[in-house]
Amino acid sequence: MLVLTRKVGERILIGDDIVITVLDSRGDGVRIGIDAPRGVKIQREEVVRAVTEANVEATRAASDDAEARLRAALGGSPAPTDDPSA
Repeated sequence: MLVLTRKVGERILIGDDIVITVLDSRGDGVRIGIDAPRGVKIQREEVVRAVTEANVEATRAASDDAEARLRAALGGSPAPTDDPSA
């Protein structure tokens, strides 16, 4: 990881077409501006993590619901087992 110290108004260049500018520094926060081509995805890590977690939970809930509906449609019988004595 490259760690840099920048002052307000200073820039960081990434490749030939991405520019990060320090806009403001207040207390424990820094405002930055990012100039990048439209095709470059720029996302906040905490938002991506929250969306991923929500998608996993929605998939889990949908799977549980689908299993319950299938059991109800089959008359509530338990899932079959490989045990012939069951």
